[in-house]
Amino acid sequence: MKFIDSYVNAEHRFSLGREVESGRFYLSIPVSNRLADYEEYYELSQAAHDAYPGNLPEILRFVNRCKARMCDELLLVPPGRDRGVA
Repeated sequence: MKFIDSYVNAEHRFSLGREVESGRFYLSIPVSNRLADYEEYYELSQAAHDAYPGNLPEILRFVNRCKARMCDELLLVPPGRDRGVA
């Protein structure tokens, strides 16, 4: 998989972009486990991607749900055994 960021929001610590091979859009958040810092990628609709930054409140709600692991069914890459925390 090759992830290309379209937008990076440093203040709220997320990015939006498109996965090149599948064409799917994503929201990514940084996470850390005891060994590494990495990103988790959650599938995002093209409409939500294209509406940014006008939909920032909606995106931030999605970020918080992802951090709380409430959107795991949307993960583009399944987490490993030592899953990090946001």
